[in-house]
Amino acid sequence: MNRISELEKRYVLEALGNEFATSKNSIFNNRLELSFADKFHSKYAIGHCNGTATLHVALMACGIGPGDEVIVPALTMSSTSIPVVLCGAIPVFADSDIDTFEISADSVEKCITEKTKAIITVSLYGLAPDYDRITALCKKYNLVLIEDNAESFLGEYKGRLVGEFGDFASFSFQASKHLTAGEGGMLITNNEELADKARRLNCLGYAGVSAKQGKITRNDIQAPNYSRHVSFGYNYRMSELQAACALGQLERAEELVQRRIDVAALFDEAIKNQNVVKKQVEPEGYKNSYWTYCLVLDTDNPDADWYRFRDMFQKNGGDGYYAAWKLSYNEPAYQDILQPMIGVWQKYDETCCPNAEYLQKRMIQLKTNYWNIDEARKQADILKKTIKEYQETK
Repeated sequence: MNRISELEKRYVLEALGNEFATSKNSIFNNRLELSFADKFHSKYAIGHCNGTATLHVALMACGIGPGDEVIVPALTMSSTSIPVVLCGAIPVFADSDIDTFEISADSVEKCITEKTKAIITVSLYGLAPDYDRITALCKKYNLVLIEDNAESFLGEYKGRLVGEFGDFASFSFQASKHLTAGEGGMLITNNEELADKARRLNCLGYAGVSAKQGKITRNDIQAPNYSRHVSFGYNYRMSELQAACALGQLERAEELVQRRIDVAALFDEAIKNQNVVKKQVEPEGYKNSYWTYCLVLDTDNPDADWYRFRDMFQKNGGDGYYAAWKLSYNEPAYQDILQPMIGVWQKYDETCCPNAEYLQKRMIQLKTNYWNIDEARKQADILKKTIKEYQETK
């Protein structure tokens, strides 16, 4: 199968054929938003230029601002917490569950203060967090829930799609994601008031846009007395070319996601009957969509053994593998800029999130986007061989 099929190419060529004429420059955006909302059982979907802009808009629409605290996972790409800082709020880092690698509900509750206004969850590597407990905490403490689902398309939690739990849910079409347009993002919600605010924040504060209307007609705007801006906003709109490609990907979502699940099943076979690596636990009732296949290396010396296992894997013909991002609070910008700021009460060191500290140093993330399944079988065989060799040299 191909990552980009003739369908996406046809849609993009059709968009180009419209020559970005004003009257036709939102056709694919409208189709994508309607289809995305339908696919994810949501009333409103709003396209964005990327999946970081979606989070920024969601936070702003929910009224998050200076002095507020937003709980985020420590173990995730820093794009989750950077929008919090851009709102003038303070990210508070919650620890990971040692088995699922997802944000820990126990840690979340310990992080809640009188200043906490929201929680951003991440469906890390394709697996959902414990939504039962997290939504209960949101209800108990009157907190906004924003789902960062950049890594999970069509993942499930107890019979419901990832994306059906938050006040907002954010998705990404960045190049590595399940569905891609090279870049792009989507924000969904069932709340019309929040959708109206998000649309205006996404579209320069234009008066003529709303939850379901992302385009202003010429007759609306071309009048001398027309007041364009009822609020301030960003220019975070999705391009028509992105929308055209993303629509084609959305229409192929099941096959694209299933390929990653099929590849994960091959890796499952490769790691049987060994004690070198531990797979991300998938609790009963969860469906992992496997953005990557994530393992943790069992070692007391990760600074040496992580590299040793990688070198053995590559020597055997493996494609190599990805490391986990540095924990967000260990990045220089957080250590040097955020840590000294007034209101930051966490100490950004190894005691902040001990489970996440343990996992991050040992994580092995294998590709699942093999469009040639035979190549995936080859990589699974190489993984099995590498585990055996590593065991023999321990």
